[in-house]
Amino acid sequence: MDSWLHLLQRQRKNDVQLCLSERKREHKLSSVAFYTCRTAPENISFSACAKTLPSMATLWSKISAVLPLSEEEFPLQFSDKVESSVVEMLRRSRQLLYRETAGTRRMLQAQIILDYSWEKLNTGTWRHVDKDWRRVYSYGCLFKVAALCHRDPSADDVLQAVRTCDMALLMGAAIMDNILQVIVQILQREVRKSTEEEDEAEHSEVKRIKTARPHVPVIRDELAVPRVKRPSLESFSTNYLLPHKPAILEGITDHWPAFNQHPWSIEYLRSVAGCRTVPVEVGSRYTDEEWSQTLLTVNEFIDRYITRKGGAKAVGYLAQHQLFDQIPELKEDIRLPDYCCLGEGDEEDITVNAWFGPGGTVSPLHQDPQHNFLAQVVGSKYIRLYSPEDTDKLYPHQSQLLHNTSQVEVENPDLRRFPEFAKAPYLDCVLQPGDVLFIPVQHWHYVRSLELSFSVSFWWS
Repeated sequence: MDSWLHLLQRQRKNDVQLCLSERKREHKLSSVAFYTCRTAPENISFSACAKTLPSMATLWSKISAVLPLSEEEFPLQFSDKVESSVVEMLRRSRQLLYRETAGTRRMLQAQIILDYSWEKLNTGTWRHVDKDWRRVYSYGCLFKVAALCHRDPSADDVLQAVRTCDMALLMGAAIMDNILQVIVQILQREVRKSTEEEDEAEHSEVKRIKTARPHVPVIRDELAVPRVKRPSLESFSTNYLLPHKPAILEGITDHWPAFNQHPWSIEYLRSVAGCRTVPVEVGSRYTDEEWSQTLLTVNEFIDRYITRKGGAKAVGYLAQHQLFDQIPELKEDIRLPDYCCLGEGDEEDITVNAWFGPGGTVSPLHQDPQHNFLAQVVGSKYIRLYSPEDTDKLYPHQSQLLHNTSQVEVENPDLRRFPEFAKAPYLDCVLQPGDVLFIPVQHWHYVRSLELSFSVSFWWS
């Protein structure tokens, strides 16, 4: 996915305003997603991660080992879009990086760079933000991480450094061969070494969630999406891809590590990604007025919206996020479907997104501009599909922003307002773990999770 989608909407509780880029919401309906913050949230709690972090005296040596050996080898090159005063500030921070300087001075310099570049990132629309300003932001994050981890950092310093790396990965642009991705993996390994096991009460709560039986809709045989077991490339192309017919492919994920070597579970996600900061949608569906988004650690998201320790009533959803680029360890647990090779693009053109949330999350009826393989890893989802030939019966929104989203609530339609909807033929299914649903380009689809669910989507052309 070409960068992240942004929307002009700004809303967030607790005085933290979030700005979804035009591309975020547009692609909700078409392809891709992302969240930016008008005000960077500084109130993320790391208590779930910072229980027993030991002395980190050796951490700086591990980080400095991946930095350039000298100030002269540390690249700082920008276009004329970046003011000379900012470049000078970056050079000063670089100089401090290679000198025995007090951490407070390093931190002050880094924070000035971050504050200034943050304003640049949030001025105007995301598509018009010059990439060099995203690089400046990433350099600011790098210098802040160095200030936090210098000498013997506290547990909270290390966790703040993890969050700072994540903000660079989410908002910035790659610098120095994606050095921040390398550093965050170093930091995460240190955090993981010292993470305490969850207490018995938490395990009981997770067990209760897992064993809760969802109400599964009845699928009539004549309306069911056809199922096919490991079709050949030729068979899939002839019978489904070329005629644009949906199908559930069975048996093509059996070799995924996510199903065998280390099956995905709440405990596993906590261990691999618990302290990582991710964008979270708040609200049942993105077309609702009260829908918003926020930034949380994965641990916070699980506590608040999965196990509901704080009694939250709202629905939270880690949706349409490129989690696997952010956390490569999770990417190693999945595989690209072989059928993607039938597309016209290269492997790097395939967009892989994560969808993780409790039962009750809904993606309203919408269509995307690319083919989609939706792989179900954990839990189950009810999905209904309509052909693009019946678009006139589905009542798309008239606004440009939501033009590829239907106004109709699929499972509770207002047939007085939308009488033709009842005449639209459809197929539906319940997607179970191991199933992969092929959704042809422009096919309308409605998705509701029936229980705790983790899905992976592959968008390709």
